[in-house]
Amino acid sequence: MNANTSPQYSESSIRVLKGLEPVKQRPGMYTRTDNPLHIVQEVIDNAADEALAGHGRRIGVLVHADGSVSVEDEGRGIPFGLHPQEKAPVIELVFTRLHAGGKFDKGQGGAYSFSGGLHGVGVSVTNALSRQLEVSSYRDGQVASLIFSGGDVVQPLKLRKAGSGDRSQGTVVRVWPDPRYFDSPALPQAELLHLLRSKAVLMPGVSVSLSHEKTGERQTWLYKGGLRDYLMQTLQADPVIPLFEAEGFADASHDNFADGEGATWCVAFTEEGQPVRESYVNLIPTTAGGTHESGLREGLFQAVKGFIDLHALLPKGVKLMPEDVFARASYVLSAKVLDPQFQGQVKERLNSRDAVRLVSSFVRPALELWLNAHVDYGRKLAELAIRAAQTRQRAGQKVEKRKGSGVAVLPGKLTDCESRDLSLNEVFLVEGDSAGGSAKMGRDKETQAILPLRGKVLNTWEVERDRLFANTEIHDISVAIGVDPHGAGDEPDLSGLRYGKVCILSDADVDGSHIQVLLLTLFFRHFPKLIDRGHVYIARPPLFRVDAPARGKKPAAKMYALDEGELTAILDKLRKEGVREGAWTISRFKGLGEMSAEQLWETTLNPDIRRLLQVSLGSLDLPQTEQLMSKLMGKGEALARRELMELHGDRIEIDI
Repeated sequence: MNANTSPQYSESSIRVLKGLEPVKQRPGMYTRTDNPLHIVQEVIDNAADEALAGHGRRIGVLVHADGSVSVEDEGRGIPFGLHPQEKAPVIELVFTRLHAGGKFDKGQGGAYSFSGGLHGVGVSVTNALSRQLEVSSYRDGQVASLIFSGGDVVQPLKLRKAGSGDRSQGTVVRVWPDPRYFDSPALPQAELLHLLRSKAVLMPGVSVSLSHEKTGERQTWLYKGGLRDYLMQTLQADPVIPLFEAEGFADASHDNFADGEGATWCVAFTEEGQPVRESYVNLIPTTAGGTHESGLREGLFQAVKGFIDLHALLPKGVKLMPEDVFARASYVLSAKVLDPQFQGQVKERLNSRDAVRLVSSFVRPALELWLNAHVDYGRKLAELAIRAAQTRQRAGQKVEKRKGSGVAVLPGKLTDCESRDLSLNEVFLVEGDSAGGSAKMGRDKETQAILPLRGKVLNTWEVERDRLFANTEIHDISVAIGVDPHGAGDEPDLSGLRYGKVCILSDADVDGSHIQVLLLTLFFRHFPKLIDRGHVYIARPPLFRVDAPARGKKPAAKMYALDEGELTAILDKLRKEGVREGAWTISRFKGLGEMSAEQLWETTLNPDIRRLLQVSLGSLDLPQTEQLMSKLMGKGEALARRELMELHGDRIEIDI
């Protein structure tokens, strides 16, 4: 291309997205785009937060004939006076600014001590992705109304005196989702029903209704029995023992947790049927689970194991694992966390590390007390767990026999795990011997194996399959996992697979990312069925450690951040807790070798709180993925790589 005709790159080329523009440009970063349920849920969550805070006993949802949805509550109404700093009506800021809301004001005196809205982008995203949004707020004897279109104000704030027919307080929001942003404009009715029903379950005494203008249908849910009623209705089989229902919350004198933090739960154990498992954080459904569920599992396991040890019930040669207790457990768990950290804006998974200790510290003593008060039920539960452990161990022995004696000798540097249960076993391919040493000491010897790799693995994109084993590292990886190299169209024998999870564990820096890419190239090119069956994972170690001083009753603590974004969130939290600026110490890990065994376990290996990403092909089909990988890894593709970098270079974060 002639230099004179190429596009000019100058200061004016840089575009700054303002207001709600980022949401419209990349809606998938802020919400689900398969249908508009999540943007409607943001409005429902706000109504539920009001009820959770003790304001109002009724929430109503109306699906209009034109496809719009109205949500009304009996809460305090959104304030409509001028914001002291922004000099604009607060109700307008809530719907037009990405990081404006009452839910950042946590702690004593905050408007929402416990709420699901953490990120502050909730209803502003709803507004951005709606053709029209109307809001009316009733408070202080007045009614404030506003109308938006595509996130912009089209009818400014109007105030009038409340009349005799008006409610005394509350908010009504009507949303017309914009079909341009969604694969399907229709609301999934079954999911909407489940969402509203679960809100009623989690707020005993609060009435939640769903009406359809077109059909005149109306459903109302009001649960006085809460979690127990709901779980009994949804179980597919009779429980082995009565339902275990309890709750635990910290008070103002608690050393580690804020006043009001804790959980309510109901657990049933069945021998048949699909287990029912639902969890919530501050009334937000966490469909992908998270650290609060890990806390429930840990609490249940420790209590049952303690009961079995106390009564000497465990047969010789049987080793009990958490999954033996948890496998047949159905539960509904509702946690209250002061400052919840979610994975992704759609809040499907809780990532707050403290939530494991929070929930388990209340579940374990409550179940221990209950089991020892009901010894017969405790014995039945113990029998269920022991049978599960024996079945698991027998299955492991069968796999071992099926392998035969002709298997290759395992690599000497592989530190294997004790278990032979494919569903529990995992091997970590660790960058460097020093990190491998820490990982060996910090791992769970029962289920976690370590294979240290020396240096950078060979780029295998253009290596013939029969030449792979000339490379020692690749030979060791293949023998350790028990699967031979194969192609995408092959049907390899996976009966020798020794680990259910093959985890790539490298430094959180550029070199570590390079090693990740080389190993992913190896698996995609020569072990594609492992990716296809969901066996390949990437472990995400932290990049920063923050040493926080004691805060009031909270002792000094170490906190870990994956990246700059999480580091900023941790520092913001410390500031909110009243820690003086700069009183903390920030360390950056140069590599995994710098971590002690305890730190590596706590941040990267512990299944309850680690971040483990499953590798999949994503939205691209196989030929497209192969074409892209050829550009990235092919030796003769320098020009294509350069074009790719020029096209997408502005999306890259450079670690210098």
